[in-house]
Amino acid sequence: MKLGQLTSAAREVFSARLVYGEPVEQGGTVVIPAATVFGGGGGGEGGSGPLPVREGAGFGVFARPAGAFVVRDGAVTWVPAVDVTRLGLAAAVVVVALAKVLAKRVRS
Repeated sequence: MKLGQLTSAAREVFSARLVYGEPVEQGGTVVIPAATVFGGGGGGEGGSGPLPVREGAGFGVFARPAGAFVVRDGAVTWVPAVDVTRLGLAAAVVVVALAKVLAKRVRS
């Protein structure tokens, strides 16, 4: 794949379609899912020596659910996605930190 083709493909991937999902309607309520998306890429070429010209490029995307817009009776509300794993990890870090502080106090 040539660098121009890769750039063209990346342009298609990094679009609003990646952030906002297809609206879902049921019972007069419309839900539009949304995600937080990060991405980047790079490329280059070289070959001023006796070897053939080399080129390469790549890009990556990281996406996670952010929440959804809910449209009901003409009013739009935002419902955030709750990441239970992240909450559990934060709670575990707090518990370990408290345990270390309490252990230091007991020793002294």
